[in-house]
Amino acid sequence: MHTFQDPQFGDKVVTLMAALVLVLQIAMAGQGWIVTNIRIFAAQSLLLAAMAGTIAWFNHATHLYIAAALTLLVKVILVPILLERLVERIDIRREIEPIVNVPLSVLISGGLTLVGYIIAESFQRPQGAGPAALGHNALAVAISLFLIGFFMTINRRKALTQVLALLCLENGLFLAAISLTYGMPLIVELGVLFDVLVAVLVLGILVYRIRETFESMDVSRLRRLRG
Repeated sequence: MHTFQDPQFGDKVVTLMAALVLVLQIAMAGQGWIVTNIRIFAAQSLLLAAMAGTIAWFNHATHLYIAAALTLLVKVILVPILLERLVERIDIRREIEPIVNVPLSVLISGGLTLVGYIIAESFQRPQGAGPAALGHNALAVAISLFLIGFFMTINRRKALTQVLALLCLENGLFLAAISLTYGMPLIVELGVLFDVLVAVLVLGILVYRIRETFESMDVSRLRRLRG
């Protein structure tokens, strides 16, 4: 029982989960199958919920349990179900050739990870009590998620994979919040998760309309709308 109350054990657990989150993000950057990307996002969100729960346990932050539960409900269950149903409806299962090919995308993602670690060094705090003492690389991973998610929004051509990239970018913001502090105020976390759910619904409708209008999800075809 003492092991599960030892901050050093908590630090190792959170650091391991943060590393797995980063690996999944890089895997998504090099993955072309849309359903696989959705499931990678769900697995990444599950790890983030587990990290929030772990930080809540070691820091006695009750509201983080609520944030972890909401993340589990919205981003691990509801959003993936909605996106997979959308994929079945539009019947497009693979990303077309991205702007940057897969090997170079993975290489760029690795470079952005290095940038994330460099940026995070200026935010490092002395070891002590508080969530910053758990998972000393969590903030670097959060910045890396944000940068790689932003890169994916630029690199991907299909609207649906761009939606996934934006969701991964939001995961980076969530991880930054729980790694720097005890997390955002609960009302803010509720608002963010509600916005994520509404955004997915709206973007899902938009993706479907693009598919119906252009018989493709290639957002570059929207250039036809220019007068």
